[in-house]
Amino acid sequence: MIWNEKIECASRDEMTHIQSENLIKTVKRIYHNIPSYRAKMQEKGLLPGDIKSVEDLSKLPFTNKSDLRDNYPFGMFSVPMSEIVRVHASSGTTGKPTVVGYTRNDLQMWAEVVTRALCMAGVHKNDIVQIAYGYGLFTGGLGLHYGTENLGATVIPISGGNTKKQIQLMQDFGTSVIACTPSYALFMAEIMEEMGIAPDSLNLRGGIFGAEPWSENMRREIESKLELKAIDIYGLSEVVGPGVSCECEQQAGMHVNEDHFIPEIIDPETLEPVPKGELGELVFSTVTKEGIPILRYRTRDLTRLNYQKCTCGRTLVRMEKCTGRSDDMLIIRGVNVFPSQIESVLLEMSETEPHYQLIVEREGTLDVMKLLVEVQEQFFSDEIRELEALRKKITANIQGTLGISVDVKLVEPKTIERTSGKSKRVIDNRKI
Repeated sequence: MIWNEKIECASRDEMTHIQSENLIKTVKRIYHNIPSYRAKMQEKGLLPGDIKSVEDLSKLPFTNKSDLRDNYPFGMFSVPMSEIVRVHASSGTTGKPTVVGYTRNDLQMWAEVVTRALCMAGVHKNDIVQIAYGYGLFTGGLGLHYGTENLGATVIPISGGNTKKQIQLMQDFGTSVIACTPSYALFMAEIMEEMGIAPDSLNLRGGIFGAEPWSENMRREIESKLELKAIDIYGLSEVVGPGVSCECEQQAGMHVNEDHFIPEIIDPETLEPVPKGELGELVFSTVTKEGIPILRYRTRDLTRLNYQKCTCGRTLVRMEKCTGRSDDMLIIRGVNVFPSQIESVLLEMSETEPHYQLIVEREGTLDVMKLLVEVQEQFFSDEIRELEALRKKITANIQGTLGISVDVKLVEPKTIERTSGKSKRVIDNRKI
């Protein structure tokens, strides 16, 4: 099912026209209502009238997370607080959180794009959707919630954690779609196995997973262990929250709701646009938001865009699964390392669990990578020779992929901390 066929199947010329009209209005709103943006545009010698179409997007200044923090809490709002009906904020893991505000129209737009995403994922009004993303200041829970209600499906607003209760409700309420982080989905599968609950005894048929990077190997693992179709959804609070883009059932890239969020791909070093189809950093401009419109926001996520029409019938541009982040990328002895590369290696091995932790230390002048890997119970033996052989195998596989050595330590199942939110995969102890 396609929720909004006129938009989701629009021609490229029609979409460019929609984007251009909305961009012109947004630039005017930003220039006249947000002093920090006005100053940035003036530095570049730009006036609102200089932006005549989406082709002029690259003339505009970038926005970084630091811009939102520097204007904490409400300095980036383009409307008075009397028009803001809800506030969300990032987790604030470093410094102050980034705060975003929504007008009534913003919330309606958000519900619309999430509803489109749910339809892409194959959700319909007869589904029972269990939302195990966190509610509160995090955008995940409430974002999915209002989109699901807008679709007409049934919502179970359980939020994150309390895993045995999650599983009980799946059994009792007949949950057909689960929405949570991919790492939490695997954790639920683990607990179900411990409880002796077979996935085919549940009514689950689909899962909507996001909020953290995950690989194709992890998708296969989730689909195998929970016996459902795993769909990737993408969003970030600075742009709107979940619903910026989502895979359709073809699982061939995430369709961007580009009438609201215009994507670009830039080279993270030169900041120049890359040729179509090339890998680079994803940048978004919101062109319909009232509360906190944002221009050329650097997401730091690395992906590429595909403008070909999808076999599902949608013409919306598709973004590939993010391969990592330009700022989360680890540089170890001159080599670029993404945690997703390590995850892919581990998921190809039958002896390991998809739970790991990467610890980076600096010993003298040398960077050292230590990797804690959970071993599946049947392979965790008292026989030292067997474990050592497995450790060497993992070490060799990772070195073959990354091109650098890593100190692998095997740990017992369920040793690495689980979470219902984003997993803490990397601990970087270097003082750089």
